[in-house]
Amino acid sequence: MFVIAIDGPAASGKSSVSRLLARKLGCLDVNSGSFYRAATWAVLDAALPLTDESAISSFIAAMDIQCTLQEGHTVLLLNGRDPDAHLRDAAVNKNVSRISSYPDVRRVLTNLLRSLGQRDSLVMEGRDIGSVVFPETPYKFYIDASEEVRAARRYAQGETDSIARRDAQDSSRKAAPLIISEDAHVIDSSHLTLEGVVSEIIGRLKMKGLNVTL
Repeated sequence: MFVIAIDGPAASGKSSVSRLLARKLGCLDVNSGSFYRAATWAVLDAALPLTDESAISSFIAAMDIQCTLQEGHTVLLLNGRDPDAHLRDAAVNKNVSRISSYPDVRRVLTNLLRSLGQRDSLVMEGRDIGSVVFPETPYKFYIDASEEVRAARRYAQGETDSIARRDAQDSSRKAAPLIISEDAHVIDSSHLTLEGVVSEIIGRLKMKGLNVTL
């Protein structure tokens, strides 16, 4: 089994890259951000004070989180409820960086994400996959793009949150900040096609000795 870590800032293209790469390699595609969005939705749904880190951390730790695998993707249930339809709600967009910054929340979800790597080979994307979740994997990539390109992509997706604000929050948080791992291969996707980015990754994987069968 292997884990391919795909990190990068918001709207860098890492989600699309991860989905296509996982499909080409025939392995599990895991969007770690969806776990944090799901947790944020649950906190909002419970009407917890967003500044009460202790209450939120206790709430997440006590939650029954079930993660199943269906057709190469993860499906989450939080206390028996499926949050998928709410993961892109405006309130979730606005508050996910705050909730994700709480160390105990990250601890619970990081342990859950790590457990997936014990089930099957996977491509996992996020902001701390290569640095924190799977620091031992030799297959680390950081997908980046200019702020202007990322803002345009975000707008095209119908999202209204600020790229600059998300960058600042994700890079400055104390728990697992967004960083570029020293051994990660950096790809600027600003002027590359999706296929171009995936082809570059596959080429690097072959160079590192991973037996890639397409």
